[in-house]
This record gives sequence, C-alpha cells and structure tokens, in this order.
Amino acid sequence: MGILFEDGNFSTFYHGFLQTIELSAVSALFALLLGVVLAAFRVSPVPILRAFGTAWVTVFRNTPLTLLFIIAVFALPRLDVHFSSFAFAVLALSVYTSAFVCEVLRSGINTVPLGQAEAARSLGMGFGQTLRLIVLPQAARTVLQPMSSIFIALPRNSAVAGAFSVPETFGVQKVFDEKGYPIFATFFWIALAYLVISFTVSGIFRVLEKQLAVAR
Repeated sequence: MGILFEDGNFSTFYHGFLQTIELSAVSALFALLLGVVLAAFRVSPVPILRAFGTAWVTVFRNTPLTLLFIIAVFALPRLDVHFSSFAFAVLALSVYTSAFVCEVLRSGINTVPLGQAEAARSLGMGFGQTLRLIVLPQAARTVLQPMSSIFIALPRNSAVAGAFSVPETFGVQKVFDEKGYPIFATFFWIALAYLVISFTVSGIFRVLEKQLAVAR
C-alpha cells in the first residue's frame, strides 16, 4: 500500500489526481451551460429548436462515451480540427454529459405549474425572460438530486480519457503497472481518489439543497 511513497510515485499520482479534477470541473461547466441551452430548446415554441434538442439528446444519450472519444481524438483531426488531448476530452465529456443534464432540467421545467408561465406572458414577458426568471430557478431546486448523480458520475467517466493520452488518475495505473507494482495496491489508491472526488461533489450538492430549501 506504500507505493505512493516510492520512486517519485506520489508526484505522478498527485498530478493525475489534479488533472482529473480539472477535467471534471471544466467538462461539468460546459455540460451545464450546454444542457441549459438544450433544455430551453426542448421546451421552445419554435419547432426547429425542439427538433434539434430532441435529436441531440437522442443521439448523444445513446452513443457510448468511448465512441465519442474516438470521434474527437481521431476523426476531428482528419477534418483539420486540432486541439490538445485535454481539449478533446473536455469536448467528448461535455457533449455526452450535456444530454443527461438537458433531460434532468427538462423534467424539472415540467414540474413548474403552467399557470406561472401564462401569468408571466400576461405581464408582457417573452419566452426567454419567463424561462430565465420564472421557470428555471424553480426547476433547478427540484432537480438537484438527479443532477448530483450526473456530476458524481462525471469524474468516473473521465477515466476514459486516460486511454487517449490524458494523464488523469486512472491513467496513472499504466505508469505503475510498467514499474511492476501490484495491481491491487494501484487500484486501491485510484479507487480512493475517485471516492474523495465523489464525496466532495455529493457534499457540495447537499449544501446547495439545504440553501435552496430555505429559500423556497
């Protein structure tokens, strides 16, 4: 179990851990922003936007994450789109996660009484204003628990990036394997790292739930 303190392993593991946090945080931010836009499309009165939102969710919810990584890392450069491995990983994770964020938000929007939107329109508010000021704040409170599950799973999903030249936590396993360390000891520390991240994300959402519960 002491492999972290041998031959500079702690530095390797520490940088991989930080890379996982950075990758997860940036992907979560883009997935949330994209998910909000897609959720707005899904409930939009404009048929084309609804169709686009539906198609996006249908395609990316049913596409394996590994396949999205393959497309991002190998197919996009053939189209003369060049980014770093980290940027491609963020792209794949954000696109994949945004589909789930969209559907969770849409379910929350559907819980808001229709009368509130109608009252907002009677006051002269447009669709965008109604969604931003009336509907989304209420919907966000009702979807915190399912949303937490999505963002708890995101760091674990980021492990796929280790197979595509991103030196994140799970990718450290290859380094330790090459040094001949026992696989059980390696996976013990990797699992512990993901548990720390998961408990931290869970704690953040519990704090948000308490604060928003008081604000209701």
